Amino acid sequence: MAKYFATLLAIVFFQIINAQVSSKSFVVKHTDKPIVLDGVLDETDWEKAQSVTNFHQYFPVDTVMAVQPTEIKMLYDETTLYVAVKGYSEGRDYITQSLQRDFRGGGIDQISLLFDTFNDGTNAFLFGINPFGVRREALISNGGLDRGDFTTSWDVKWKGESKIYDNYFISEIAIPLTSFKFREGETKWRFNSYRLDMQANERSSWIRIPQNQLIFSLAFMGDMVFEKPLGKSRTPLAIIPYVNGIVAKNHEENQQLNNFKVGADAKVAIGNSLNLDLTVNPDFSTVEVDNFITNLTRFEVALPERRQFFVDNNDLFGSFGGTRDANPFFSRRIGIAKDTADNTIENRILGGLRLSGKLNKNLRIGFLNIQTEEDKENEIASNNNMMIALQQKVFSRSNISAFFINRQAIGAEDFLPEDEIYNRVIGIDYNLASADNSWNGKAYAHKSFQPNNSDGNLSLGVFAIKNTKYLSAFVDVVSIDDDFSSDLGFIRRTDIFKVANGLTGRFWPKKGKINRFESELFQTITWRPGLDFLYSDYNINFGTTAFFKTLERLEFGLNKRYVYLTDSFDPSRKDDALELPANSAYHFNSFSLGFSSDERRVFSYRIQPSYGEFFNGNRLSVESRFNFRFQPKVEVGLNLQYDNISLPQPYSSADIWLISPRVNITFSKSVFWSTLVQYSNQRDNLGINSRLQWRFAPLSDLFLVYNDNYFVESFMPRSRSINLKFTYWLNI
Repeated sequence: MAKYFATLLAIVFFQIINAQVSSKSFVVKHTDKPIVLDGVLDETDWEKAQSVTNFHQYFPVDTVMAVQPTEIKMLYDETTLYVAVKGYSEGRDYITQSLQRDFRGGGIDQISLLFDTFNDGTNAFLFGINPFGVRREALISNGGLDRGDFTTSWDVKWKGESKIYDNYFISEIAIPLTSFKFREGETKWRFNSYRLDMQANERSSWIRIPQNQLIFSLAFMGDMVFEKPLGKSRTPLAIIPYVNGIVAKNHEENQQLNNFKVGADAKVAIGNSLNLDLTVNPDFSTVEVDNFITNLTRFEVALPERRQFFVDNNDLFGSFGGTRDANPFFSRRIGIAKDTADNTIENRILGGLRLSGKLNKNLRIGFLNIQTEEDKENEIASNNNMMIALQQKVFSRSNISAFFINRQAIGAEDFLPEDEIYNRVIGIDYNLASADNSWNGKAYAHKSFQPNNSDGNLSLGVFAIKNTKYLSAFVDVVSIDDDFSSDLGFIRRTDIFKVANGLTGRFWPKKGKINRFESELFQTITWRPGLDFLYSDYNINFGTTAFFKTLERLEFGLNKRYVYLTDSFDPSRKDDALELPANSAYHFNSFSLGFSSDERRVFSYRIQPSYGEFFNGNRLSVESRFNFRFQPKVEVGLNLQYDNISLPQPYSSADIWLISPRVNITFSKSVFWSTLVQYSNQRDNLGINSRLQWRFAPLSDLFLVYNDNYFVESFMPRSRSINLKFTYWLNI
């Protein structure tokens, strides 16, 4: 094993050290004159501003210039960066999902601006706008290596307006310099922009990006040079108080849970590069509800973080280890706990703080400390949750990171076992990202400490991937000791030694309707070191996908699995079902098909049926998604998943349904109404979440939220609540 790790470490530490070379640059002119955001470029300073043009096509091919021109101009004064965008098109038939802020994804017209203010190729701010003037902002982390590195939950104040003309649109944007983080005296930021033009079915970017890379990758950027150095940015103190009136009832326990809550967040700038977030009695009742998931596995499923307090610079805390198997910090652990019946319930956060940002050009820091409430009735201790993380940039885009996590129970000796009083984890990660993004990887070593248990407790891993236009290959090795524990992390299981590898080939036809064919062979093998290296799991997948130039996608997959159950397990999760016995082995195979339609259409859909063996029986599954758009104000969707599990007697068979219709209505750019219904007979729950939001001022809202839950079998009420919440963003 040691030799295997040494070989993989040698691969991971292989580094292309050459500095990132920017092939394009432009000068951002200083202005003393006001800019009116109206989609009309009639200010004289716009005529003097240097134009950013010559966009490269990213799709359908990445070897030619864009067919539809895009022009960007920038100006700045002591407080604000101004951006003008002129995007040419074939007509006025632009596509948008809705008028609500923070749009996401393909299939709609948009332009996005990426600013790497520390010139490190690791983190960037993204601001986007579409021809209807709908805006979004996002944080890009980890160099934009993965779609999970794109976070739209981040919010910041800025302005933008658009105006549509016969064969082009103009957008004018004003971003306060306080919305960025940068060094005082800076003269240059790295910059790129990408545009989606749905009428021409074209995606383009200012700096050419190969199609095998994500379009928001930070490896491919030019330079924006300021006419004179940026001064000290005085970010105002932001105080965000809220009041929330709640009328609620738990029908299971016949308990009235009416409440009135008051709390606040605050954002304090420390210099140009650090931000201190404070929260007192935070309330997350208006955060979007989690999507239900049908879980037929033996393991817990990770759900994304949606709470604004945890979002800013979240990569500093949450990107350690392996996100699938060995993530030592998972912010969603904070604020939830298990009651005496082992049910997951909310554990109120009393308050907390987060300090994050840059200490200097190459060193980032993150510090988090949050206190949760004691709940004696449910035997839940008050916990202090703390993490400190440091990230030092090395070479062109790589970094070395270290962390310390401490979860400490306070005053819970009466009901908390001694071995749960505290949990501590330390670790170090090396994150590889070559200058051209063709090599990526990670190596990490983490160790946990619990009362009377500090020997071993290691989580180790190595990951490396080589990505080219025609071929990609990766290897991933994970070793987690049985006693390794991170109470604030996401660890699917311990006592494993896992090896995963994959090979992807791509073929790019020069003619025809297909943009590319992509085939992948992926396998995972898991052993249990604590059980004399028991051969525990084997999974091999072969899949091939045809990506059409008209944005349809056709997929086919084969899957071969081996599972050795060390514990009994019932995949149907019925209360009275007989579980498959422990110490038993199963071989099973399956195949799947999938088709996704063109997202540009008013009606779009995706359907993916699969069939095959499942443990000692069979499984038929159908996953589908349907979406209908009444542009630009109404969007109606339906997600549907059906699973038929057929196991021989006396084991349980089941028909499992997950049905999720949703309706989003944007009456204007400031009034939104969304309703989500989720039916899951596996969870025995029918849930209704309806949220009316009025954004009466920038980042200031009035919410009316209705939640209703019923038992599926009896259709008896389970819980019901209605919230009226007011929140206001006040800059001082």
